[in-house]
Amino acid sequence: MTETLIKPPGIRPDTVAHEPVAVGGIRPIRRLGLRKAFPFSRMTGVVILLAVWAIGSAAGLIDERKLSAPWTVVSTAVDLISDGVLQQHVLTSLGRAGLGFVIGVVIGTALALASGLTRTGEALIDGPVQVKRAIPTLGLIPLLILWLGIGETFKITIIALGVVVHMYIQTHNSLTAIDQRYVELSEVLRLSRAAFIRKVVLPGALPGFFLGLRLSVTGAWLTLIVVEGINAVTGLGKMMYNAQNYGQSDVILVGLVVYAVFGLLSDAGLRALERRALAWRKTLGG
Repeated sequence: MTETLIKPPGIRPDTVAHEPVAVGGIRPIRRLGLRKAFPFSRMTGVVILLAVWAIGSAAGLIDERKLSAPWTVVSTAVDLISDGVLQQHVLTSLGRAGLGFVIGVVIGTALALASGLTRTGEALIDGPVQVKRAIPTLGLIPLLILWLGIGETFKITIIALGVVVHMYIQTHNSLTAIDQRYVELSEVLRLSRAAFIRKVVLPGALPGFFLGLRLSVTGAWLTLIVVEGINAVTGLGKMMYNAQNYGQSDVILVGLVVYAVFGLLSDAGLRALERRALAWRKTLGG
């Protein structure tokens, strides 16, 4: 008895073994996750921008007085480093941003824990923090100058206030959004309240905590630029404001590059810490 191979119409023989075919009306499973990123793919846009900037400067299409050429910025950066000026400004800014960030993280996390784990804490804390959330942190500058003056305490307080809100909102949301199924499972296992908080609530709140950290570090750098323009003697922001007064766009760009480097490094560090701490989570991005 001879078997006859019947080919479906419109399908080439060389593709029959490779094309996924629906069986019994069920569509084949296709991978919906994100494809693997190309090496250094995130730098593509940056390289294109730098190329356009360099070509525009070399061709005279960009006014040197408004936007210095890339090679001029590099030369200015070398001069500032050789004179020790850039290092002095960087150390001052790092001290301000770091201290404000740490204070804000500690206070914001403590408030979130007190509010998220107890009804009394939520009643006392959540309302005032939500009111503060509705008020831009930089809008408090006139009042804080009246209270604290224009010294270092004022600058660090402004940075810390912005961090507190980010840390509180993200951590509190994670604490209060624990899946009800985990609560029921903990009740079945007869976990004590302390064990429930330690083994279920706090690990479940870690994603929000790390998101708060990343938003906070970005906010700290942004706030720093503003407060360093208020009666500061040194700091990257002060250096850039002085350069603005003298029309030195190259110095301003050096400051922006330094801010960008610190922002990217701090975010990358927090991402790495988050991946290590949350290795048990599997997400779409891997």
